[in-house]
Amino acid sequence: MLSRYILHLPRLQRGFATQVGPISTIPASIHLKTGQSFHGRSFGAPRSVFGETVFSTSITSYTESMTDPSYRGQILVFTTPLIGNYGVPANTAPSDSQDVGVVLESKGIQCSAIVVGDVAEQFSHHSAVESLASWCKRYNVPGITGVDTRAITRLLRDQGTTLGRLAIGPDVSLPPPTAEEYWDPTGENLVDQISTKTPYVLNPGGSIKIAVLDFGAKANILRSLVRRDAAVTVLPWNYDFNAVRDQYDGLFLTNGPGDPAHCMEAALKLRKTLQEWDRPVFGICMGHQVIGMAAGLDAYRMTFGNRGHNQPVLALASAGSIKAGRVYVTSQNHQYALKLQDPFPQGWEPFFINCNDSSVEGIKSTKESGKKVWGVQFHPESAGGPLDTIEMFSDFVAECRAHKIQFQETAFSHDIKPARLGTMVEPRRVAVAA
Repeated sequence: MLSRYILHLPRLQRGFATQVGPISTIPASIHLKTGQSFHGRSFGAPRSVFGETVFSTSITSYTESMTDPSYRGQILVFTTPLIGNYGVPANTAPSDSQDVGVVLESKGIQCSAIVVGDVAEQFSHHSAVESLASWCKRYNVPGITGVDTRAITRLLRDQGTTLGRLAIGPDVSLPPPTAEEYWDPTGENLVDQISTKTPYVLNPGGSIKIAVLDFGAKANILRSLVRRDAAVTVLPWNYDFNAVRDQYDGLFLTNGPGDPAHCMEAALKLRKTLQEWDRPVFGICMGHQVIGMAAGLDAYRMTFGNRGHNQPVLALASAGSIKAGRVYVTSQNHQYALKLQDPFPQGWEPFFINCNDSSVEGIKSTKESGKKVWGVQFHPESAGGPLDTIEMFSDFVAECRAHKIQFQETAFSHDIKPARLGTMVEPRRVAVAA
């Protein structure tokens, strides 16, 4: 009887949070400098672009990847077949002790274009406000769908990251660009383009003061600091930190796009900081490479880089929550790495090594140096991705706080007032500027 009753119930149908019209039928092609072309259809902005073609193995968090400033100037190929199924959220958040003004990694899309196997024409998520296609169109970013992203990825793995052009509409019928016509974004100082131009402060009431050199900061780096009760002053990448360093309890160097050779000015200034300053320093991605160059290491361009949420790294030394001998799964996005050399510069030691390709994933100051300096190639804050190393932020903040307390106690015991060296920074309080 019950089964007969159920058969007569109205059939329930799953609905979508929002439905959009079909993706356009405008043709699109992606041309690689190495000679291959792939053809599909366009979505997003109907315009053609040049860029550096790279791939990411991230399964989720396409919105975070696309707003990551480290992807500036790049045509981003997603290896995950279906992209856009959960849409795009509203990208605004409070600017307070818990957040930094945005939900994603910056205010807008940073990559030049995206390449997907199948873009979702319908999306469903409680926080979604628009489709991937409409978001791309709003930020004038083109996309191509209906291409074999697996084949493109295999080419990039075999040949290495290559320059490319996404041709849209009438441009599809034109011959592929000649080798001389391809634009190489690494020839430009992308960090200078994306870094904040003026200092600004987040969470000014924090219990410790941390200066951040902005090479193209992901918002979750800043968020991870303010949520640990740090007052964060974000400075331009080439700011003369040595003139104001004694106002701060620690220094943080962020991620950023492009060739680290363009940041040698920052590395030389940091070298003076590391020689004369005894407070904690932490760097991620580009920041890690700048620390390495300041220490005397060389950076090199990898074949296709490491981009994705599943890169295993082996800890070679212990520091804070990190234990030597343990493998940590990490989120990464980098084309360059520091060279592993023997011997290492005096006062420095390898911290992490990649389990897949043996590239350097971290360096640190030695115990004998008396310094507290770390640099990691991966992203402990992820967003999205594994959180195996998220406590490195807690370790850094704890060291800054301990150093501040020690300094205050020393000053009190000698009945002196700490001097302020250099000119005061006069930052404004705003949200993430990128």
